[in-house]
Amino acid sequence: MAFVVNPPAVVGLPVAGSSETFPVRRVYCVGRNYAAHAREMGFDPDREPPFFFCKFNDNASIVAVPAGATVEIPYPTLTENYHYEIELVVAIGKGGKNIPVDEANSHVYGYGVGLDMTRRDLQIKMREQGRPWEIGKAFDYSGPIGVIHPAAQTGHIDHGAISLTVDGVVKQKSDLTHLIWSVPETIANLSTLFELQPGDIIFSGTPEGVGAVKAGSTMVGRIDGLESITVKVV
Repeated sequence: MAFVVNPPAVVGLPVAGSSETFPVRRVYCVGRNYAAHAREMGFDPDREPPFFFCKFNDNASIVAVPAGATVEIPYPTLTENYHYEIELVVAIGKGGKNIPVDEANSHVYGYGVGLDMTRRDLQIKMREQGRPWEIGKAFDYSGPIGVIHPAAQTGHIDHGAISLTVDGVVKQKSDLTHLIWSVPETIANLSTLFELQPGDIIFSGTPEGVGAVKAGSTMVGRIDGLESITVKVV
């Protein structure tokens, strides 16, 4: 098949213990999935059905962070309130729709550490106007993701510390057990809205402590059992 312009390259995320990469198809994000974060954003943390938004899946938005590397991302335009959000990333290896909760883990290829970078002032402005969030959430370099660890090696991750430091100071610290909607519940719910496919990525939500960074800040995100990520804003 011939194209009138060059088709975009597929984004590949590094896979632990392999020279192969995980191809990114779609990028889904769960909003307000930790109660304390919902409160700090001014919302009731009651267990309402999860809601989702998306990031773009191109190599301008999704930034692969190799093991042991420090990746630089530019401070984005048109914002004065550029926030970090540390999250467990789930990589889907088997597609499906209307997936039962008790079968959801069988659709997971692996897990990684990700940052849902946010132009918070633009996101809030769009939210107040009842408009989509893309300019606050889906801009270039908004989704650094580290090494994907196959579930066959790690087991399915349902607990463990999650944290983020900025210039060596702890800003976010929680445990995956505090997710309002667990990973299997999130997959089951999302699969009623979209037919999931291999290559899909899910950002599972961020704990409390979100805040702003500036040019020169270095963020280190950690989740127990997974390769950490180091990202510097330039």
